[in-house]
Amino acid sequence: MPGLIDVHAHLDDPGRTEWEGFPSGTKSAAAGGITTLIDMPLNSFPSTVSEETLKLKIEAAEEKIYVDVGFWGGLVPENAFNASMLEGLLSAGALGLKSFMCPSGINDFPMTNASHIKEGLSILAKYKRPLLVHSEIQQDLESNSELKDGIDNVRSYSTYLKSRPPSWEEAAIRELLTVTKDTRAGGPAEGAHLHIVHLSDASSSLDLVKEAKSSGDSITVETCPHYLAFSAEEIPAGDTRFKCAPPIRDAANREKLWEALLEGQIDMLSSDHSPSVPELKLFDEGDFIRAWGGISSLQFVLPVTWSYGRKYGVTLEQLVSWWSERPAKLSGQELKGAIAVGKHADIVVWEPEIEFDLDENYPVYHKHPSISAYMGTRLSGKVLATFVRGNLVFKEGHDIMPRLLVELRFLQDEKDELLGL
Repeated sequence: MPGLIDVHAHLDDPGRTEWEGFPSGTKSAAAGGITTLIDMPLNSFPSTVSEETLKLKIEAAEEKIYVDVGFWGGLVPENAFNASMLEGLLSAGALGLKSFMCPSGINDFPMTNASHIKEGLSILAKYKRPLLVHSEIQQDLESNSELKDGIDNVRSYSTYLKSRPPSWEEAAIRELLTVTKDTRAGGPAEGAHLHIVHLSDASSSLDLVKEAKSSGDSITVETCPHYLAFSAEEIPAGDTRFKCAPPIRDAANREKLWEALLEGQIDMLSSDHSPSVPELKLFDEGDFIRAWGGISSLQFVLPVTWSYGRKYGVTLEQLVSWWSERPAKLSGQELKGAIAVGKHADIVVWEPEIEFDLDENYPVYHKHPSISAYMGTRLSGKVLATFVRGNLVFKEGHDIMPRLLVELRFLQDEKDELLGL
């Protein structure tokens, strides 16, 4: 099958390599059949918000990667109204920009509003590159009827779930629609594209996205395997491995997400691999409010999607669409996403029927395997080998192959990669 392309991963390098890093992160990708990943601009330090900080990313990756890697830049208040700063970042090779509509949890990556996003889209239009948005807007929880009884049990997942209701996603997407009309043909930001990351609300929020698409807005949306695999009712008290933002919602919502994905209303999947050091998960306290949010999943997304999708009749062709073809288009990787003459030989070889247990005996290449919510599960679909540009980088039963990095290519040609083997 074509190698997977993960457009949403946090490798935390440079600056927070104790959380993950390019060596462990790209080894995990190779072992999971991911042949290209696009690294997010935050959780590393400094965040990637300028040409200079992008260069730090490139230097950190040099001779440390086992799969092809590209980078999103960040849209923050500091650069939103500075056209030269944004153009410098994009000209230096950022494949697009990412912004948050709520606090990101990272001090040097503050949130943006509709005005910042509108400015960013106008610059992105010139480069025909996308804007990726974390679409949640904080609202006054006191006005939320679900919280009238107060929040007092921080070990209960339902407490955390109520603290980030679906209305946060809906409010953000509704505000985004005030600027997406500019992406239509003839609009001032024609050529720009808006991409909503990790959608978890399959009700009102998704309805707004469908409405925008039908109106001609240039917009796509992704969700993640953890929203398709887990439900709020199943999460044990104090098990902060499951904390993420937006949160994992109830089983009925999960069914609606699967339905939307299968019907093409959700365009693609990504891991949103967002690890940390174990201490930040506060396992001893089990405090869902204070623990670091993020699901560690990079190595497992193919078998997870397949294992949980089989009962819905998921086909190999659908996997290719969600994990290869559409992510390649979003990230501008014209030579990737399919097995075809003229494209890179990025290939994953895997056995759908083989089952395996994710336990202490299974070789996991994440820096901190224990923090993954998938540990302790039984999955189907074992990756046997991964090829990047025709080079074998992973073979089941062996260690990750020696790095085949000959030179770090940093190319701006639209028909080639930003960074690769």
